[in-house]
Amino acid sequence: MVHCSCVLFRKYGNFIDNLRLFTRGGSGGMGYPRLGGEGGKGGDVWVVAHNKMTLKQLKDKYPKKRFVAGEGANSRVSALKGSKGKDCEIPVPVGISVTDENGKIIGELNKEKDRILVAEGGLGGKLFTNFLPLKGQKRVIHLDLKLIADVGLVGFPNAGKSSLLSQISHAKPAIADYAFTTLKPELGKIMYNDFKQVDISGFQLSSQTQYRTAFETIILLTKELELYKEEVQTKPALLAVNKMDLPDAQDKFRVLMNQLQNPKDFLHLFENNMIPARTMEFQHIIPISAITREGIDELKNCIRKSLDEHADQENDAYHKKQLLNLQVSHTVSYSEPQSKNALTSSRMDRI
Repeated sequence: MVHCSCVLFRKYGNFIDNLRLFTRGGSGGMGYPRLGGEGGKGGDVWVVAHNKMTLKQLKDKYPKKRFVAGEGANSRVSALKGSKGKDCEIPVPVGISVTDENGKIIGELNKEKDRILVAEGGLGGKLFTNFLPLKGQKRVIHLDLKLIADVGLVGFPNAGKSSLLSQISHAKPAIADYAFTTLKPELGKIMYNDFKQVDISGFQLSSQTQYRTAFETIILLTKELELYKEEVQTKPALLAVNKMDLPDAQDKFRVLMNQLQNPKDFLHLFENNMIPARTMEFQHIIPISAITREGIDELKNCIRKSLDEHADQENDAYHKKQLLNLQVSHTVSYSEPQSKNALTSSRMDRI
């Protein structure tokens, strides 16, 4: 049997991908009843995204994992309006999902400088609080890292994902001849001659049957990705056909290529609920062997090529959008004086 892994573009190992933190907003400041002075509001606690931050760095820098904002200033004769307490900012990496203790999503941080308020400061003492300050909000939050690799290896158990990961990167995952050897995702890093680094994460989907052909594997993986999140299927994908060192692998590979050229002709072999709405389209199909290293260098080159092409497409789309916005802005600013002139002309005609 020929084993397949889909390579999807988008760290694990001794790596932190979630963290539990205690946060508390600052208490408000005391009011000044005799003169009607109001205490300052307590500081707020914010989670702020930074590109060069990791959860491990956050944990190492703040081992107690407690974040408390400053207290608001008390009202006094020289300053009846107390100043606001100092805000507390928690630096986190981009791609973080913030949830509360009950699992409710508070918000997501998807780009640099995104920020989420997680604990609000208490009000300062004022008339309706009898000039007594209120305490800040207490909240336990969970930080979960979402987008964490450039490339993901998707395959069923025992397809050779860990072996492949060990060949194309510096990762050293556990490898054995039984299913579910990998109990948690593993991270590797591919280094290229121009010093480009690509993070690659290996993970697996559930096993439904003991044996399947390579074509059946592709269809079932596609269906599982569809059920998980349809947008994953729109990402650039490569197909690495592993274990080409096994007997009859070449014959089975030729059969697979024929099936992939005309996939609809073979979908009758599956139950209707197992057929995906759309079949996966692969930019490259590479036969490999993680044991003999056959095709490994070609696979690494294809991964790099696909990532570069995808980045170029995103840059082109961004520049086109910027150009369009500039053109629209120029058109609007150019047309405004004309409308004023037309209005003046119309008035002169009436005179």
